[in-house]
Amino acid sequence: KKKIVDPFPKSGALAGWEKTSETRVFAAKDLWQYIDGDAEQYLSAGVVSTSTSDYKYQGQLEATVDVYTMKDAAGASKIMEKGQTKDAKTVPLGDAGVAYAQSVIFRKGPSLVRIVAYELTPDAPQALLALAHGVEAKL
Repeated sequence: KKKIVDPFPKSGALAGWEKTSETRVFAAKDLWQYIDGDAEQYLSAGVVSTSTSDYKYQGQLEATVDVYTMKDAAGASKIMEKGQTKDAKTVPLGDAGVAYAQSVIFRKGPSLVRIVAYELTPDAPQALLALAHGVEAKL
């Protein structure tokens, strides 16, 4: 039996970040309950489960961390490449990572991690990257 990995840093583990929700887990068959309308692309890429948790940075910037566990690294790669736009900046995270003004997406092995902030603040890009590194270290 595989050990369950909790990739979500606890409150206080990363400077300025607080975990503000319980982790929710969705099996592949239930993914539509979380990302209705977009679940199909994850299912076709081999998603096994999705875990999500909310965070807040310095009491202001709210972000959601989604960790998609795929059957294999190829599935994580497929989803990541499909969603990239020309304003993506490559960042050194996991096996491959990209950052945007309000989000960071990276893959590590069979995991695809998507971190999205709900507003744009001057320190959002750096704060999201710090959160991404915290998640990466736990995968």
